[in-house]
Amino acid sequence: MSTITLTASMRSNLASLKAIQSQMDITQERLSTGKKVNSAIDNASSFYQARALTNRAGDLDALLDSMGQGIQTIEAANEGIEAITSFVEQMKSVAESAYALDPDANGYDTDLAAYAAQFDAIKEEITNLVADASYQGINLLKGGKLTVTFNETRSNKFEIQGKDVVTGMNIADATGTWDDADTVDASITEIAEAMDYLRSYATELGNNYSIIETRQNFTEALIDVLETGSDNLVLADMNEESANYLALQTRQQLAINSLSLASQSAQSILSLF
Repeated sequence: MSTITLTASMRSNLASLKAIQSQMDITQERLSTGKKVNSAIDNASSFYQARALTNRAGDLDALLDSMGQGIQTIEAANEGIEAITSFVEQMKSVAESAYALDPDANGYDTDLAAYAAQFDAIKEEITNLVADASYQGINLLKGGKLTVTFNETRSNKFEIQGKDVVTGMNIADATGTWDDADTVDASITEIAEAMDYLRSYATELGNNYSIIETRQNFTEALIDVLETGSDNLVLADMNEESANYLALQTRQQLAINSLSLASQSAQSILSLF
C-alpha cells in the first residue's frame, strides 16, 4: 500500500492544528459545563476534594430539615402555652369573682357552685388543648422528647425533654372542694403559681428555640462555605475560557493559512515539470 509523503512544513502545520483542536475541545467542554475540572482525569486532587466538600454540604443540607422541624415542634408547644395562659387567666377571673361573693347573701352556695363548674370546665379545656399541641407525634406539653441532630456524623445531638404541663401547673378541681372563701383563695394562689410555671417553661422553650435557630443559621452558612470551596476547585473562569477560545480560533485560522501556503509551495514545484 502506497503512502502519501508530506513535506516537513505541512507535517508541522498539521501537528499544530491537531494540538489547537485538542485545546479547543477542552475549552469548549469548560464553556459548556462551566467547570475546568469535569472528571478525575482533568485534576484528580481537585476533583475528589470538590466531591468531598459537595457531599458534606449535601449531608448538612439534609439536617436543615430536621432543625426546621424541631423549631416547628417548639413553636407548636409555645402556641399551646400561650393559649393555656389565656385559659388560666380566665380561671383566675372566675376565682376572683367567686371570692368576691358575699357568703351571707342568698344563693351563695348556688353561685359558688356555678363558678366552680366554670372553673373546672376551663381546666378540662386546658387538658384537651394540651393533648392537641403535638407536632409530628411529639408533644412537649405532655412530656414528649425532641431530638435534633446538628452534624453529619450524628455525634452532636440536642435533646429537649418536654414537661407534663397539666401536672406541673398543679391546679386542683373546684367542684366538690370549693365551699368557702379560704378554698377559693387557695385556688387563686395555685393559679398564680401556675402562671409562674408557664412563664418559666415558655422561657425555657424560647432558649431552646434560639439554640436550634442559631445552629440552623450556622449550618446554612457552613453549607455556603463548603459549596464555595468546591466551586473554587472545579469551576472555570468563563471570561478567561471565552478569551482562550477566541485566541485558539485565531491560531487555528493562522495554522490553516500556513498549511495552505505550504501546500501551494509544493504545488509550485510541480509547475517546474
